[in-house]
Amino acid sequence: MRPRTEKKNADLVKPKKEIARIGYARVSTDDQHLDLQLNALRLAGCSKIYTDQGVSGKVSNRPGLQGALDHLSDGDTLVVWRLDRLGRSLVNLVELVNNLGMQGVEFQSLTESIDTTSSGGRLIFHIMAALAEFERSLISERTRAGMEAARLKGKHIGRPRKVKSNERKEIESAFMRNTSISEIAKKYKISARAVRAIVNSSSETA
Repeated sequence: MRPRTEKKNADLVKPKKEIARIGYARVSTDDQHLDLQLNALRLAGCSKIYTDQGVSGKVSNRPGLQGALDHLSDGDTLVVWRLDRLGRSLVNLVELVNNLGMQGVEFQSLTESIDTTSSGGRLIFHIMAALAEFERSLISERTRAGMEAARLKGKHIGRPRKVKSNERKEIESAFMRNTSISEIAKKYKISARAVRAIVNSSSETA
């Protein structure tokens, strides 16, 4: 007869979770075929493959991708045929893979030979992350430069300023005195379109 302690310990032993390789495939139009991607993902050992057909990579709401992400758990690997099948941009791609990593999920892209389970694959991904950060900084810098250039030209930045009733009358009077729309817009810090709207509204009610 086996001791009770051994039986108790045996009951506590849980079967190990089977690690899964989950594939994701996408084509942008209904006319394109998924066959090439599906064959490659099956050969890569994917036990289940989620797909999005006729869905652009720029679309954030992708049912197939969401299904794959919901299926994945600690120890699994998400596999794609090519990087652009997954992310809308480099920044988006890096963010997505980082989120997977925080859940203990690995990532593999077959065409680019990126595999986060290997040291070489992790190195490539770290380089991609650095490039994504650089891209993010460039976008931010261009935005600031554009806003500063607009400010120096006297353009209003941010939400359109609400024009007060007394200002509307002043704008109408200035226009009647043949003051240019650009001068009026600059003085009251509103767009030329807003000036035209005020003037047109005045002429319609006159």
